[in-house]
Amino acid sequence: MPREITAYSNPLIKRIRSLREKRHRREEGLFLAEGLRILTEAREAGRIPHYLFFARDSAAHPLVLALVDAVEAAGGEAIETVPDILSKLSGKDNPQAVVGVFAEFAHALDTLDRGAAGIWLVAERLRDPGNLGTILRTGDAVGAGGLILIGECVDPFSVEAVRASMGALFTVPVVQCEWSAFLPWLRSGPGQLVGLSLDTSVDYRSAQYQAPTFLLTGNEAQGMPDAYAAQCDLLVKIPMLGKADSLNAAVATAVMAYEVLGQQAGRD
Repeated sequence: MPREITAYSNPLIKRIRSLREKRHRREEGLFLAEGLRILTEAREAGRIPHYLFFARDSAAHPLVLALVDAVEAAGGEAIETVPDILSKLSGKDNPQAVVGVFAEFAHALDTLDRGAAGIWLVAERLRDPGNLGTILRTGDAVGAGGLILIGECVDPFSVEAVRASMGALFTVPVVQCEWSAFLPWLRSGPGQLVGLSLDTSVDYRSAQYQAPTFLLTGNEAQGMPDAYAAQCDLLVKIPMLGKADSLNAAVATAVMAYEVLGQQAGRD
């Protein structure tokens, strides 16, 4: 049966709240996710939180009950609490009805099956958690095999990135590695590396994409290094008809991903 915690001073509340900081997430190997939709996505993907905090007035909701049952069946703990505590955990003035504490999970390059999907997303030195979450949502939407993060990227387990992913963190495999590991892995099997660049005359709609296609998006401010661009099989650009010289990294990734999807689906 769930226990009840309503005091800010409770040691568990202090411990869980500390997971908002990367250092504590790394020490504990845990991260926070909030919201009934996100936690339900996680449950359906087989990811069950170690701790589940839920508001009293949501206790009878069928999806909350399903989460409580799943957590307790897996040996975790379900804890009934109040909105003020949920706000303290999530850092939001209007908290969601549920907050889950999950074990961080890692995927390695050598565990990926590149033949499992026609599209793979690759992001280099991505810094904005909102962009990372949106790219994950795009990956889920187009059926991408996974997201490969190159170099010093934003932490995919930060509260902001998890929130922005809307559950896609649990459905799209994420690998973190260096370019020096990614490139040999890529070249060890089939795969076309396509870079989004302003330094090319190739329109993204006129290019031919070969499955599996690995779409490489560079850093939001600096783009990709010249050395990385030189290793791409194809560089393409999205035409800009206004005064802006480029699209947001997550938007550009989505535009490209749907173009590749359209080609691979045999669109006329």
